[in-house]
Amino acid sequence: MKNYKSIIAVLLAGTMLFSLAGCSGGKKDKDSSSKGNQKTEETGKVDKDGYILKGTDTESKSEDNDLVIAIEGSVSSMDPANIPDTNAISATRGVYENLVQFNEKNELVGQLAKDWEISDDSLTYTFHLNEGIKFHDGTDFNAAAVKANYDRVVNKDNNLRQRRTFIVTNDDGSEEPRVASVETPDDYTVVFKLTKAWSPFINRLSQFCIISPKALEEYGNDIMNHPVGTGPYTFVEWEEGDHTTMKKNDDYWGEKPEVDTVTIKEVPEAGTRTAMLQTGEADFVYPMPVDQIEAVQDTKNLNVLAADSNIMRYVTLNMNLPELKDEKVRQAMNYAIDKNAYVQLMYSGYGKPATSVVPQIITGYEEQPAYDFDLDKAKDLLKEAGYEDGFKLTLWGDNSTQEIKGMTFVKQQLEQIGIEVDVEPMEPATISDKIYVDADEAEVNMWYVNWSASDFTMDGSLRSLLYSSMCPPVSANTAYYSDKDFDKDLDDGLTNADSDAQAKVYADAQKRAWEACPWLFLGNDRVIYSEKTYLSGVYVSPDGAFNYAHASLAQ
Repeated sequence: MKNYKSIIAVLLAGTMLFSLAGCSGGKKDKDSSSKGNQKTEETGKVDKDGYILKGTDTESKSEDNDLVIAIEGSVSSMDPANIPDTNAISATRGVYENLVQFNEKNELVGQLAKDWEISDDSLTYTFHLNEGIKFHDGTDFNAAAVKANYDRVVNKDNNLRQRRTFIVTNDDGSEEPRVASVETPDDYTVVFKLTKAWSPFINRLSQFCIISPKALEEYGNDIMNHPVGTGPYTFVEWEEGDHTTMKKNDDYWGEKPEVDTVTIKEVPEAGTRTAMLQTGEADFVYPMPVDQIEAVQDTKNLNVLAADSNIMRYVTLNMNLPELKDEKVRQAMNYAIDKNAYVQLMYSGYGKPATSVVPQIITGYEEQPAYDFDLDKAKDLLKEAGYEDGFKLTLWGDNSTQEIKGMTFVKQQLEQIGIEVDVEPMEPATISDKIYVDADEAEVNMWYVNWSASDFTMDGSLRSLLYSSMCPPVSANTAYYSDKDFDKDLDDGLTNADSDAQAKVYADAQKRAWEACPWLFLGNDRVIYSEKTYLSGVYVSPDGAFNYAHASLAQ
């Protein structure tokens, strides 16, 4: 039996964690010895502490004790078991907590669980819970609450996104549970027994939030409008497309919040977010548009920081379309994209061209032969496939400034080889409604999108996006990619305890998907965010989720 107190000491094969490169995640010292805003002399330059720009006004104060975070996208749901994106993850984590979590150094530590043991055969996980914790409605957090949340998630009638974490769907449509049973031998012990070894399990629990069973009984799946957790903040208001507001939980069981309220403002226009930061209307902005960095270089009371990410930028190609069925066509489209130009245009060099179907930061990453920018080769491949004169496609994506900029770039690149692209920006909720439909109703041609694995595993990076049974409406395989050998690689990777054998099957999976080109492989950017110098304790994780549990505003 392996015992884990605070930080997990030995990780199961394939679940290695990563530290932020160049930025530990926490805020740095903002002392008066700073040499002033460090203007970047070349694009993509970040100092050893993660700063792109460091403000000199370390004596500035906040006018109030209310934290305002301005984001590019939207908060699509406040039900943690039914969220598709990192903005929603970030918002819900103010209200809810998990058994385990990743800390600022990306180490897996206990949260609602104080420690845990894993059996030698990796089939039994025993969690010992912290005691004396109350939900926001005054009810007790205990083992029964954990089991109630698990039962809710796996209940097919609830149709929750998180269900697919714990249920395997076979090719014939039959289902198998990953968890054989959840037992509660006493009020503060929970035992998960797996049907077979599943290496990412402990990592996946960092995404398994615990909701008040009383609130679930009262609101059911409308809990998204009535969040009740154990977290440092209590829910005030969620208005999709505009803002989410929380207030500090004075009865919080852990380190008490230092700010009175947190408001997450949805601001898709890049210049507006920057202006909000400069005027003090916002205290924290994510993402910080790279083309706005020069505009703020002389603003003395703000910092711009960067950290490596596990965010993959790509365009899905619906392989069910006649024009996109041929692998040569999809490869031609990849050769037609200048990835270096993409990274420079979109991120001013703060990123890298994609070199696999997963970012380099993911364990098991294997570099693939580049699809170097080559228009002649692209045109030759199109000719071989019978599309010398090109064809027309539509490209969907979010309606934010940055996403439209990226889609426009892709459009211009593909038009060089005769492929006409109609760019269709939409509200994120509208895209979601159009994406998650049955295959015979699917209208998607191409989808400009990004993905990050919040559990930091290879399986988390690939299964939901490329596994054959994960096509909409089940999940986000909008390429409708299907390769039984690729599926087998992912399945073998989940249960293989030999790290060398696991690395081999994951390398094969990457090779297969890379050569098949279900996507336009674009790049992996850094997470870039900005803050007022009077703000501390807020950071962005490699997956793009922002953490504000320990936010502090200097008064």
